[in-house]
Amino acid sequence: MEWLSVIPPLVAIAVVLWKKEVILALLMAIFSSELLLVYPQHSNSIFFAFIGLIERIIAVVSSPGNARILLFSLLIGALLAYVRNSGGVTALVNKLVSKGIAKSKRQVGTMTMFTGMIIFIESNLSVLTAGILSRDLFDKFKMSRARLAFIIDSTSAPVCILVLLNGWGAYVLALLNSYELEQSSVSILWGTIPFNFYAIIALLMVAYTVITDKVYGPMKRSEVELQNSDSQNDTCQNENNLKEDEIKPTKARYMIVPLLSMVLGMFFFMFWTGEGDMTKGSGSESVLYATCLALAIAYFLLLLSKRFSHKELVDVGFNGLAQLLPLVTIVLFSLTLGASLKELGTGVFIAGFVGDNLPLLLIVPMLFVVGGIISFSTGTSWGTFAILIPIGVPLIQTLGLPPSLVIAAILGGGVFGDHCSPISDTTCVSAIASGCDLLEHVKTQLPYALFGGVVALIGYFIASLLILA
Repeated sequence: MEWLSVIPPLVAIAVVLWKKEVILALLMAIFSSELLLVYPQHSNSIFFAFIGLIERIIAVVSSPGNARILLFSLLIGALLAYVRNSGGVTALVNKLVSKGIAKSKRQVGTMTMFTGMIIFIESNLSVLTAGILSRDLFDKFKMSRARLAFIIDSTSAPVCILVLLNGWGAYVLALLNSYELEQSSVSILWGTIPFNFYAIIALLMVAYTVITDKVYGPMKRSEVELQNSDSQNDTCQNENNLKEDEIKPTKARYMIVPLLSMVLGMFFFMFWTGEGDMTKGSGSESVLYATCLALAIAYFLLLLSKRFSHKELVDVGFNGLAQLLPLVTIVLFSLTLGASLKELGTGVFIAGFVGDNLPLLLIVPMLFVVGGIISFSTGTSWGTFAILIPIGVPLIQTLGLPPSLVIAAILGGGVFGDHCSPISDTTCVSAIASGCDLLEHVKTQLPYALFGGVVALIGYFIASLLILA
């Protein structure tokens, strides 16, 4: 009967493929897991499974580490709202342009890429800032909006998953903290950086495009059409221009100071909670403390500017919280599914099955492929992490696989599928921020993402061969 323990993950995958809805998929997977747990004990299994689902969620929220992650996921919304409404983003853009940086295609592309890289704290903020900064400059130098969408999309998520001093790192850390591993969760997570092949390749492809001014496939056709016209192609302009009201520029410090304080605060609190050793620091504590520090600084900067009253800032903050409620729900359900599957023994069964039926060298590449499929189907890399990490960690524990390599394959697969997916929020925001049609963006970026995915897959096979042989 142990094979029944694989039903909840299969339910999650089936629902996301069918409905393209991660929250429903996670909820149904949790319910099916709880149903399997209570089935042998109660005749009215459906009722007790429903009760078990509620109690499982309560148990997850009761964990201090999980509570910190959920609170952080809410507070980051308020911080982003403060930064966005302060006028600091627009001011920083104007300051960069006034320095005379944008004098050629290469300089414009470099500035766009650099902007996306330095705002690594949140992928959508990175995309919006870089897109707003560069749209007019790309028009001036006859570079297509499709190229702009590719650059900002292929910079944001890869940088976020490589830097890890943000919600991405904290989220993955929360998923890892529920398991007992020989290495600390923090050291495993930092160890994924050199193995996150797809993210590295995506950044290299962006750098190549910027430096050489060469594009290929459908993107090249878009560029040729643009060169033969007097204005941007209709599919990449008016309809999908940024719909948000333009915010008047104020001071760049309203953006720089809170984000810088969060990054530096993350380093400090990791050092402090680790008692002098950053690799032993608490990621969930550090990211929460750093976010609260940045949020307080952003609040007082805006209050002292006399442009906002206390009531207005409270309203802005709560609007930011509301925008991230769906994300917090995904985080909550993903943590709950991991806890339920752990008690059900799903990971242990799959580890034994895979260990007996799949060559050890193919496990890591297969995790990357499966991650890409799930992420493409759901449009979310975070939901993919939630489904695959509870499966991947027991493989580490049972088969002795390198922890950082396994987790890197899961993270890389999630980002890869996200880049290919037309229903990804980052893909949609990239199209809007760049003023490019969504389908045009997907069509022109897909060959690049597939190329990066194939190279990454080969990389995981070679890494497995060198480490496990």
